[in-house]
Amino acid sequence: MTSQTPDIPTADQIRRAPKVLLHDHLDGGLRPGTILDLAEASGYTALPEHEPDKLGIWFREAADSGSLERYLETFAHTCAVMQTREALVRVAAECAEDLAEDGVVYAEVRYAPEQHLEKGLTLEEVVEAVNEGFRLGERRARDNGHRIRVGALLTAMRHAARALEIAELANRYRDNGVVGFDIAGAEAGYPPTRHLDAFEYLKRENNHFTIHAGEAFGLPSIWQALQWCGADRLGHGVRIIDDIQVAEDGTVALGRLAAYVRDKRIPLELCPTSNLQTGAADSYAEHPIGLLRRLHFRATVNTDNRLMSGTSMSREFELLTETFGYTLDDMQWFTVNAMKSAFIPFDERLAMINDVIKPGYAELKSEWLFRQTAATSDSSPKTP
Repeated sequence: MTSQTPDIPTADQIRRAPKVLLHDHLDGGLRPGTILDLAEASGYTALPEHEPDKLGIWFREAADSGSLERYLETFAHTCAVMQTREALVRVAAECAEDLAEDGVVYAEVRYAPEQHLEKGLTLEEVVEAVNEGFRLGERRARDNGHRIRVGALLTAMRHAARALEIAELANRYRDNGVVGFDIAGAEAGYPPTRHLDAFEYLKRENNHFTIHAGEAFGLPSIWQALQWCGADRLGHGVRIIDDIQVAEDGTVALGRLAAYVRDKRIPLELCPTSNLQTGAADSYAEHPIGLLRRLHFRATVNTDNRLMSGTSMSREFELLTETFGYTLDDMQWFTVNAMKSAFIPFDERLAMINDVIKPGYAELKSEWLFRQTAATSDSSPKTP
């Protein structure tokens, strides 16, 4: 894209820019102080630290450790304190508030209802509590001068056997806060085809779903998610890069699967910082998002787990602008991609793009224009 605003945006502009988030886990984004409060209220005593700052550092270091066991332990702690209605309402409300404060105007936040049943809640009670929290957070954000809309994605764990049950749950609540379905968990040994009955059910019901694929396992996982299961989007999908060859002279050749993904405009829910933690890329400079952006795949920018990655949407865009020299035009391209790929009705997506996203970026770009005008005026010869 040829930018009309060649300057790299400032951190403040990035924060104020309207952003769209498609891949964010509710149990991966808690405030450390909230974890401590909920642990005390529920009698949970297994937390590794007991001060908010130290606990936040522990989560990030555990996620960065390279140990799968330590990484999974982080979610054991967050899920442990999310077992009551009150806890779920609070976590969901704070999630919406935090995202809105960061400039996110639309978010799809996912969670696995089956992981919140240890203290007697039913699946339906879990969904209703999270929905209540999201609506509360939206209202609080509005009262603080921010606008956000949050939709829920219900996730089934791919190593378990409840995918059809969770898919049916997502369908029952599709007109009440739930916008789609997902499966998550370890890819190796648990291919998405294990849950074909859930995906076939959702297709019969004309419902939406994304599938975690192409993060740890590679092209076979992506191929199954698309050609067997019929996924609308790919959760991560970063390993599609394995089907793209770049020659020494810079020419690029797409394999048939990569070409299909690009030609069909299948959205990729890319999560740069998280991908570095899981080994899908060695550095931001080597992250496939740079090439995928250049080749015009339907790439989107996401956070995955804000607590574990110590990140936010603004932080992800700051790192990308520093690494690739992206401008506000590039940010708008990623944001419009995400909004086009959301699981809400077309007219609502279009309204968000035309009435919220494009005007928001236009206002930020005008700041650059006026800065340039002021600089030119200041450097002009003064009339004596």
